[in-house]
Amino acid sequence: MSAADWYAHKSLGDGLFWIQERFYQSENRANIWLLRGSHQDVVIDTGLGLRSLPDYIDGEGLLGEDPQRKNPLLAIATHAHFDHSGGLHQFQQVGVHSAEVDAVANGDNFETATWLSDREIAEAPSPGWRARNYKVKAVQPTHILQEGDVINLGDRQLNVLHMPGHSRGSICLHDRDNKMLFSGDVVYDGAMIDWLPYSHVSDYISSCERLVGLVDQVLPGHYNTFGAKRLHRIASSYISRAGTCPAKFSTFAWGTLAGVALRAFNPRCAC
Repeated sequence: MSAADWYAHKSLGDGLFWIQERFYQSENRANIWLLRGSHQDVVIDTGLGLRSLPDYIDGEGLLGEDPQRKNPLLAIATHAHFDHSGGLHQFQQVGVHSAEVDAVANGDNFETATWLSDREIAEAPSPGWRARNYKVKAVQPTHILQEGDVINLGDRQLNVLHMPGHSRGSICLHDRDNKMLFSGDVVYDGAMIDWLPYSHVSDYISSCERLVGLVDQVLPGHYNTFGAKRLHRIASSYISRAGTCPAKFSTFAWGTLAGVALRAFNPRCAC
């Protein structure tokens, strides 16, 4: 299957594109965002990496008529989980938070929470492909990100916010001028996951407290975009629920099961 078949995109205007993997039909399917700038273009999250994302972007002309006038495309993972970082190895420039550099550089499929099944792939990307053979490939990050860093695209800037909780290196990218937030899995319009390896509930609560009132538009790691009111409702709901006894028990139970399953699925990882 070609990259042109595997991916699809929608233009949201102002140099912003929403890319998805058409045949990865799962709640784990991550949104891929392409944001163009006058000096630098950036891809935010890269999907599974089963087909070449750079080839798709070039083939569809998403970088404009003269992509050579800019720096090489920068790919940033909002966190190291497989559905967001699987395509990082396809790019010359790669950015991740410092807390997850080792996971990405070593291809640690336990920390990337790699968990993929054949039933989630509606059409195999190549003959004989099987999910059990899928692994996130190691890549050495060229940009090690920290809280307060600024990604300068020329005519717009993205501020790095370290928002741990879902994972230890989760980040959001904040376009202050346009009041937009690329939130990764820190917040999205669905059940927020705080029970994977290196998740931490108290950190997640603190991150959600930072989110309230921050922006007008959220471009999340999964599902659809939403606005300030929905952001407030999602973040506030998590804050009020996370500390309760039922939530603590659920997090512990799911975390235990997830740890066992991921170790079994990734037996050669450095756990």
